[in-house]
Amino acid sequence: MQKIYDFIIVGAGPAGITAAVYAARNGLDFLVITLDIGGQAALSGDIENYTGYQFISGPELALKFQQHMDAFDIKVNMPEKAKDISRQKDLIKVITDKGEYICRSLVIATGKRPRPLGIEGEREFKNRGVTYCAICDGPLFKGKNVAIIGGGNSALDAALEMVKISPYVYIINIAETLTGDRVMVEKLRGFQNVEVWNKAKVKNIYGTNFVGGIEVEKEGRVSKLKVQGVFVEIGLIPNSEFASLLSRNQNNEIIVDCHNKTNVEGVFAAGDVTNVPQKQIIVACGEGAKAALSSFRYLSTHNFS
Repeated sequence: MQKIYDFIIVGAGPAGITAAVYAARNGLDFLVITLDIGGQAALSGDIENYTGYQFISGPELALKFQQHMDAFDIKVNMPEKAKDISRQKDLIKVITDKGEYICRSLVIATGKRPRPLGIEGEREFKNRGVTYCAICDGPLFKGKNVAIIGGGNSALDAALEMVKISPYVYIINIAETLTGDRVMVEKLRGFQNVEVWNKAKVKNIYGTNFVGGIEVEKEGRVSKLKVQGVFVEIGLIPNSEFASLLSRNQNNEIIVDCHNKTNVEGVFAAGDVTNVPQKQIIVACGEGAKAALSSFRYLSTHNFS
């Protein structure tokens, strides 16, 4: 007979890890299924707005999360990717690329992934100059000119990493002004090796074996910028494709109420994969705690057959 878990958590970013810690403290029989530990938090640069830490890097915070989970000896199946979910009477089935699992309650905290540009040259030069993570790949471009595509916090975070090691950094922003936090914009102004192109759009990425440059259109004029690295930071896509059973909004974010309930009984969601508007590490942690508490309440009040 297949094992039935009290609780399954899909995803181990800030929301999923927090839910797991709450589940462990409550002594539930549960499982975490995830591709990695830390999610987008592990890809962040300098973090100055996480309560209790005046400053901590994304990788350091992800390590703290990992250590917190390890302290409770939480069972984690990794790397494993959720492919589908279904409800059978009062139980929930989670299908992954490695197996099937049954639980009474489910929390989805799968976060988001980088959005591609969708332009000529992007796929051809992926991992040959085109990257989606300055924290992961930035050191590879030390001493090289680079372009950061985007104008929000992710782009500014990447730019602040690269200005320290690159001779010159271009920020290509399609909006009229940079939309990231003011403190990050002010930090960038302190560097002389950064140039911001607002109201500009990358037309294509070119090169031979590796990236050699980009073509940028601004006010109807196309310019070539010689760069050896392109960091795509234009937003994120929710990892919600496997959750077709659930109601999602126009952005494919899972719709939840203030208790993190979805439209399916016993299924909760938390963090960046949901329609909660503030995509912040600390918000995701709080949402993970809420989802876990709502799940506990569901388990304690529901009569399972």
